[in-house]
Amino acid sequence: MKEKSAVQLKKEEFTIKEYVKKTLGKGKVSKVWIEYTPIGEKIIISTHKPGLIIGRKGEKIEWLTNTLKNKFKLENPHIEISEIEYPELDAQVNADRITLELERFGPLRFKVIAYRALQRITDAGALGIEIRISGKLPGSRAKSWRFSQGYLKKTGDNKKIVDRAQTTAQTKPGIVGVKVSILSPYVKQTDRIEITDELIKTLKNNVEELNGEVKEKSPKLKKK
Repeated sequence: MKEKSAVQLKKEEFTIKEYVKKTLGKGKVSKVWIEYTPIGEKIIISTHKPGLIIGRKGEKIEWLTNTLKNKFKLENPHIEISEIEYPELDAQVNADRITLELERFGPLRFKVIAYRALQRITDAGALGIEIRISGKLPGSRAKSWRFSQGYLKKTGDNKKIVDRAQTTAQTKPGIVGVKVSILSPYVKQTDRIEITDELIKTLKNNVEELNGEVKEKSPKLKKK
């Protein structure tokens, strides 16, 4: 029974998240979190356009709160806005931007759109980027295209620090899938070693100490 209730809860959360993203519009929302507090449900919306989400004098937030309360039977929903500090390094924002451009200019210009996005993310300082676009792009047969720059963590625990997102574009030839993966320079990497002046100084001291120990032992070895 507990497993069924947990699955049902996750399904309801997924429905709410998708409804919020669809209602606010593609390209405006990156992620949606739901937290349960003693006061009520806290819905956190991550966006790089907080002004468009809040609306004039908070009208959109108030309307969305009432809609969630009536449509999904939430007791006391409370919406919070989390502004994205670096939107160019957010995978969902870039994936939505690519799909909007594909829908606007058509899938035949997918290479120009992909390389432009790749350059934009690289200029923002990303350590690694991967863009995958799949669908009926240049011909009648579906095909997958990959555009990459830098390096990405794809195995082990470090792959969790890579921001990933996927979405679809509704074009005239058909549906085009877009996947974006970004390794931000601001995430903490456990296996990354930074060469600093302090590290170089410490290594030099260690080498000098080792050389001193070798010199002290060498006369003893000669006597023996």
